[in-house]
Amino acid sequence: MNVPWRLLGLLALVLAGFGAAWQFQNWRYGQQLAEQVRQHAETLNQLTQAAATAQQAEQDKRLALEQRLAASEQTHFRKMTDAQRDQDRLRDRLATSDLRLSVLLDASDAAKGCGVPATAGAGGVDHAAVRARLDPAHAQRIIAITDTGDRGLITLQACQAYVRSLVH
Repeated sequence: MNVPWRLLGLLALVLAGFGAAWQFQNWRYGQQLAEQVRQHAETLNQLTQAAATAQQAEQDKRLALEQRLAASEQTHFRKMTDAQRDQDRLRDRLATSDLRLSVLLDASDAAKGCGVPATAGAGGVDHAAVRARLDPAHAQRIIAITDTGDRGLITLQACQAYVRSLVH
């Protein structure tokens, strides 16, 4: 049996070339994959940082809004407390006869037979206008009505301030 050494040498050389080409391709693709993995990691890191920055900005906005709302709530509470205190003082003064409510009457009605006497006071600001005193129970009801109206206005102002804070 005659072994063709040239053929075997050529075959070994071809196989060595394929092996070297295979190793070169493996090395080259390995570098490309490593580069792709690095770029992908950088992209994910950038996206994560952008999301964290956006989340922090939203948290800052929310905290600022909560602080504005807390300040608005304190202002609203203070106004409501002041209004309640003023109404309580007025009610107490009415109840103790320290203060009496009166209404101006139309002078032409007094001339037509209304039996309310015109009382001219030296310190009055109405220049001797015809006045009638209200019953204390009616005065209390009027004060209660104005109290409800004052509370409604204060609440409306608080709502408007809340909406303005959301818009700006």
